[in-house]
Amino acid sequence: MRSTGRLATSLAGAALLLGGATLPAASHSPSPGEARVLVFSKTAGFRHDSIPDGVAALKELGATDGFTVHATEDAGAFTPANLRRYDAVVFLSTTGDVLDDTQQRAFEDYIRRGGGYVGIHAAADTEYDWPFYGGLAGAYFQSHPAIQPATVDVEDHAHPATSGLPRSWIRTDEWYNYRSNPRDRAHVLASLDESSYTGGTMRGDHPIAWCQDYQGGRAFYTGGGHTKESYADPVFRRHLVGGILYAVGEIQADCRPENGYRPLFAGSSLDGWRQAGPGSFTLDDDGTLTSSGGMGLLWYAASGFSSYSLKLDWKMASASGDDNSGVFVGFPPSDDPWSAVNNGYEIQIDATDVPEKTTGSVYGFRSADLKKRDRALNPPGEWNTYEIRVEGERLRLWLNGVKINDFTNTDPARSLRDGHLGLQNHGTGDQVSFRDVRIKELPVKGS
Repeated sequence: MRSTGRLATSLAGAALLLGGATLPAASHSPSPGEARVLVFSKTAGFRHDSIPDGVAALKELGATDGFTVHATEDAGAFTPANLRRYDAVVFLSTTGDVLDDTQQRAFEDYIRRGGGYVGIHAAADTEYDWPFYGGLAGAYFQSHPAIQPATVDVEDHAHPATSGLPRSWIRTDEWYNYRSNPRDRAHVLASLDESSYTGGTMRGDHPIAWCQDYQGGRAFYTGGGHTKESYADPVFRRHLVGGILYAVGEIQADCRPENGYRPLFAGSSLDGWRQAGPGSFTLDDDGTLTSSGGMGLLWYAASGFSSYSLKLDWKMASASGDDNSGVFVGFPPSDDPWSAVNNGYEIQIDATDVPEKTTGSVYGFRSADLKKRDRALNPPGEWNTYEIRVEGERLRLWLNGVKINDFTNTDPARSLRDGHLGLQNHGTGDQVSFRDVRIKELPVKGS
């Protein structure tokens, strides 16, 4: 797929749209760099009466958020030449067998060449005899109870489809049960609280929106969207926009499966954490920590760690990207922030410094792979996800699911084998926000 330019408008714009007039179905030529999206809504089974509302909403969102939308119910659009025109294909409440064998092969090749897929609601009630599609969608529909309100628990607060949602999102829809749980194969963004409604059959672990990297392509699915009202709901529209921006490649996200992590900071309490040195972090109502002043360090004093995967989400406030912060690992317990500088390692957040001191570097020791870093990095104001994996004296770093650094400590005065973790507040004017700090302890390995 061709690369597309950064969208000029923000996700917040989607939240301001409340329906509006349906745009004409005729196609138009996109401006240079504009993403192109094909919306496909053919049905061979049950037909949702909300499909026209969904098509109209997606066209409106494309007009405001910088992507061109073409809508069709003609499976003949699934040819190699035509699919190459699009950065993502949206299956909007499709049902049954909608593509023949030749069209299926064309779509498989499209995904393997880096295409994007978005599945909305009954996209999971589609193509039961096509294993490639079942894997791409993530799970097949099994049943549903009556339309009713339910609580959606947002699990990922960095992905663009869920970054603007409340932690508990109460909405009315037709809530699907699925034949399998996609959690081991896909990255779950949101799940249903089955105690908040009747008819859930997934034994308390009920994913309802997820994403994944799939055979070379990018896939996003949401179980919402049965009702006409969904497509007039500004919050649901924002959810859809975020999924599309991920699928077309405009915003990066870590969509690897994530299991076995426990929270160190989950948005409501700083139990176990201590501030070392000047400055501070403010804890906002949305569960975000934002640095202020410094140079100081908010460090996890409750315990040290020796072999682990640490994940956290972060974003810069400055439009220039000149904010400065970092994540420290492998330092001894101390209320002197310079102890972490002198005895540990900093994974840097600062996109404007020299290579060995910029975002993704092990500060002062090893630069990130800058080409991979630049492709994976989201701009200031948007969330990024770090995974810092420490095993023995080896430290590896993933940015939004892309491995960008691999460093092995050889300094006898330092050790990654046992140490504490901390978030830096660098100085006046440096505002970097963090949320959802979580850890998975790994088996201890030799060097």
